[in-house]
Amino acid sequence: MTDDRMTAPGRFGRYGGRYVPETLMAALEQLEAVYAAAQADPAFWAELDGLLRDYVGRPTPLTEVPRLSAAVGPGVRVVLKREDLNHTGAHKINNTLGQGLLARRMGKRRIIAETGAGQHGVATATVCARFGLDCVVYMGEEDMRRQRLNVYRMELMGARVVPVASGTKTLKDATNEALRDWVTNVTDTHYIIGSVVGPDPFPRIVRDFQAVIGREARAQVLERYGCLPKSVVAC
Repeated sequence: MTDDRMTAPGRFGRYGGRYVPETLMAALEQLEAVYAAAQADPAFWAELDGLLRDYVGRPTPLTEVPRLSAAVGPGVRVVLKREDLNHTGAHKINNTLGQGLLARRMGKRRIIAETGAGQHGVATATVCARFGLDCVVYMGEEDMRRQRLNVYRMELMGARVVPVASGTKTLKDATNEALRDWVTNVTDTHYIIGSVVGPDPFPRIVRDFQAVIGREARAQVLERYGCLPKSVVAC
């Protein structure tokens, strides 16, 4: 017997779903509706594609690494997809740009985010500066100590970086504080989650905005080598 809940939208097998305080349900339903409308709107994708091209610097190139290839084994060819060459230095901005556009469509002018190493925080602060949105980033005190440069970059772009002193003072605790903020300020605030985690529709949204990497890589590999790779590794 199959359980329809396992294949429902927002489910990934036995994972996924929307288990949040009732306070957040309306915001998640609004986000789901706005994203569904955006998916069907060519103007939304045209604006995002233009920003990815002219602001982020996509498509990112492929780079062969012969010494690593030789270390892996004879006949191996390792090719890197260079997301580090994006504006802000990581893949995170692919998602924050898309969610920034969604926040603007919802009329939400305040953005919150959590960050660990700081790359998602930097990407969020960058997008908020680009769109004129208020930005608050929660970051564990230990991570702030280790990543002072990224803290400086966030603050340079106008973000307020809030130190989190609870627990291990790292990403998990920063996420908890960001959720508390969102519950308190749900009417005017959008929470830009940086990974394929959290309540539906966030995993689907992040997945879709990051899919540009795979689409580009597939086309680039086929054009250069005439075949698809035997293995793909991502983190």
